[in-house]
Amino acid sequence: MEILWKYAAPFIFGGFLCVIAQIFIDKTRLTPARILVSYVVTGVFLSAIGVFEPLIDIFGFGAKTPLLGFGYILAKGTREAIDNYGAMGIVTGGIGGAAFGIGAAIIFGYVFALLFKGKSK
Repeated sequence: MEILWKYAAPFIFGGFLCVIAQIFIDKTRLTPARILVSYVVTGVFLSAIGVFEPLIDIFGFGAKTPLLGFGYILAKGTREAIDNYGAMGIVTGGIGGAAFGIGAAIIFGYVFALLFKGKSK
């Protein structure tokens, strides 16, 4: 049963987050960009109050979905940089914490741009 939960929990939690976002899209006048930003800010907030780590323990990578996870990584990187570098960590921490993901997105975007030709509509 434990192995089933290990693989099902991330999908359940990630799917729940997607359902919430879809409800916001369908039932409110919020734009998708505002919903995305609110998910990132929610990740930062949950990390700041100490709730995000237990969510990761329970739901694994389902809790680290790209938007909530990005907010979590920004907050964690900032916290670690402040501990190491003082006030300068406020400026450098978030980008330092997310540098790997940002770099991977740039590299993969470039590689796929070389492999595939985009078409305008």
